[in-house]
Amino acid sequence: MDRETFLTRKRYNRTSIFYDVMDQMIKSDLRRNVLSQATGEVLEVGVGTGKNLEFYPHGCQLTGIDLSPGMLDKARAKANKLKLTVDLLEMDAQNMIFPDHRFDTVVATCVFCSVPDPIKGLKEVKRVCKPNGKIILLEHVRSDNPLLGKIMDILDPFTVRMMGPHINRKTVENVERAGIHINSVQNQGMNILKLIIAEP
Repeated sequence: MDRETFLTRKRYNRTSIFYDVMDQMIKSDLRRNVLSQATGEVLEVGVGTGKNLEFYPHGCQLTGIDLSPGMLDKARAKANKLKLTVDLLEMDAQNMIFPDHRFDTVVATCVFCSVPDPIKGLKEVKRVCKPNGKIILLEHVRSDNPLLGKIMDILDPFTVRMMGPHINRKTVENVERAGIHINSVQNQGMNILKLIIAEP
């Protein structure tokens, strides 16, 4: 594990205690609508505290990974409370242990703002998704507004140290650079939160 990945893990272990209070960007209705598109054997990258777990359609076979043991403890508690069968594994999104073409659907919500090498992580998403599968990414990104984008650039070093995420990532561009084919990009809020539907 490189230094930046180690520090990311440490930050999210620390914030796992209050993460659910802090994470109010994605409302339940939006989670439900986004996750309704998942089918078959599903991988959630960066499952975090498990806020998405209750919104997956019946019939999905769910695996969730996260870098942070603290986050996974919270997710396991949620899964137990909801009486859900889900495999929750400690794993680095940049180096997944799964074989190629394992999953029908790969999901991530506000994750690739935190992966130290997002393109490496996205290439792993492409690798583990079946050739005819679906990739669903709901990500907050750097604003296209020149003033707001500049403010995000200035604040980014502080948000990383305090909470973990980079607020100025250009995730749509990173998805393309990872060789993933984008089918659609939908703005979900102020052009900062985007839903990316793609395929390997």
